[in-house]
Amino acid sequence: MLWVISISLILDAVGVNITFFLAGSAALLVGVGLGLQQTFNDIVSGIILLIEGTTKVGDVLEIDDDVVEIENIGLRTSKGLNRDDIVIIIPNSKITTNKVINWSHQSKKTRFRINVGVAYGCDVDLVVKILEESVFAHPDITDKNLIEARLVNFGNSSLDFQVLFFSENVFRIEKVKSDIRKIINRKFIEKGIVIPFPQMDVHFDSEFHKNR
Repeated sequence: MLWVISISLILDAVGVNITFFLAGSAALLVGVGLGLQQTFNDIVSGIILLIEGTTKVGDVLEIDDDVVEIENIGLRTSKGLNRDDIVIIIPNSKITTNKVINWSHQSKKTRFRINVGVAYGCDVDLVVKILEESVFAHPDITDKNLIEARLVNFGNSSLDFQVLFFSENVFRIEKVKSDIRKIINRKFIEKGIVIPFPQMDVHFDSEFHKNR
């Protein structure tokens, strides 16, 4: 804008008609403004992030179903690392305008759960004991006295259980869950607990076939 004003004043001073020039410059500036609208939005969002401090380097965010650890907050974009160790470049406006879960704003420990189904006829008390012991065996679990296994539903093909626990390892929690599932599966095999697959019983009416 300073350049446009300066050149306009110079041209006007030397007697050049700048009406057409100003009209063309206005149209050009409008076009440039529309083209850079998202960029300006990202820059303003970056300033907001830096001033407010709601998101900081090292925070773990969940954005668009992807969990990332923020490594750098720039003026226009921020850089994060997801659970697959892939660097993600995030426009700042996405952090300030979208729904974002900041796991780092929780207390140090966060509650998680694992769901599993077992075949009908299995010993419910034994399943609860195995689930709680399996979680207890993992070193990343905090407040082990708060581990709780529940029978949550009678499913179509299984008795559905859920085990709840607290952990501070939020960023790598999927690996923690995988390790616990391995322990559960091993203990189920040792105790003869069966994880069923969906199945359907089909009954034929013999009288109907005879009549046909």
